[in-house]
Amino acid sequence: MIAVDVQPAEYLRLLGYPRDFVPAGRASELAGWARQWYAAHGRPWVHEKEVESLDLSSGAVRLNGETFSSRRLHATLEEAGAHGAVLVAVSAGPEAEEYAQQLWREEKPDEYFFLEVYGSAVVEHLVTATGARLCGWADQRRMAVLPHYSPGYSGWDVAEQNRLLDLIGPLPGPLQVLPSGGLQPKKSLLAVFGLTRHIDRVQRLTDLMPCENCSFSPCQFRRAPYRRSRQGLAELPVIPQWERPSYSVNPKALKRWAAERLTLEQRPDGSIDARFRYDGTTCTNMGRPLAFDYFVKLGRRETGYPIREQRCVPAPGDSGHTRMCQYLANPAPLMESIAREKPLLGQPLDDVLTWRRTPAGTGCYCDPASREHKWGLALETIHYALHQGQDQ
Repeated sequence: MIAVDVQPAEYLRLLGYPRDFVPAGRASELAGWARQWYAAHGRPWVHEKEVESLDLSSGAVRLNGETFSSRRLHATLEEAGAHGAVLVAVSAGPEAEEYAQQLWREEKPDEYFFLEVYGSAVVEHLVTATGARLCGWADQRRMAVLPHYSPGYSGWDVAEQNRLLDLIGPLPGPLQVLPSGGLQPKKSLLAVFGLTRHIDRVQRLTDLMPCENCSFSPCQFRRAPYRRSRQGLAELPVIPQWERPSYSVNPKALKRWAAERLTLEQRPDGSIDARFRYDGTTCTNMGRPLAFDYFVKLGRRETGYPIREQRCVPAPGDSGHTRMCQYLANPAPLMESIAREKPLLGQPLDDVLTWRRTPAGTGCYCDPASREHKWGLALETIHYALHQGQDQ
């Protein structure tokens, strides 16, 4: 039986509480209950497998002869001079997930939420503890372990999860890949930890160092401080400088919009609700101000932030949209088009980086190119906040 010791600070972070927050009353009771329930009923497991061969010569990552197409994983391994890798599968087990669903059906949302989040915390703990253990194992052999990477992370198609699972197995517990690429039980993770003998490269380039993603506080091999994610969002992998996404919008503008126009909220199931406010003006009637809200629901980070829902509507109280020329000519078709257009629906959020749009400088919504342009602004701002918003 694997011992699970989720650090209180990490559990509170996933619950969305501010740093140094001390829960009291009902919150403290539920946090303690979730921990005790899992200790009694949870069946976590970890499985590790060192690959026999790693080949980067083809521009892809070949693990034991199986090819994976993540450019980011390839770049990280190549920059570090990696010679090998350890494949890891972790799972919090199905017990907490199944009981949480029962609690939801019993209309106990508070208990559901705290147990769901604790399951996520268990997965993070298992990956973190595994990484720390691998660091110790590698250090004794004058090697270094690189930050882990997983299918569904930015730049690695979640569809390759199935082949990675086949490569890792057999496993000590139940785990399968769903048609969507997600895992069942969902509180599970597949990961690749690169290995390198070029310790000097890891020490020189902090992007290659796992410590900044690792919350294992008692680790004796720590070489850099742990970097936390934005408040209320799951921990994000540190993105190497050479792999920064290429946006069509100036990153300084995206940074400002992410801070001033965007709100993000993570749900208990790991999905994210985003709202982006666009402020513009009509191109006629002396440039009347108008405002629209963009609502986007994203799937979990582990599945590549797939775009599940999209909606664009005039902001509450806005009247500027009624002064657009197409609205004045025939309002119903224009508003129906705005409501109907859902670009990239069902696709990973990363696809906004390769989405070719017609340049449009007008602030109104009268023509399709202008509306497409604004959807691009909204989605790129969301992408920036989720991938680049740390310490920029």
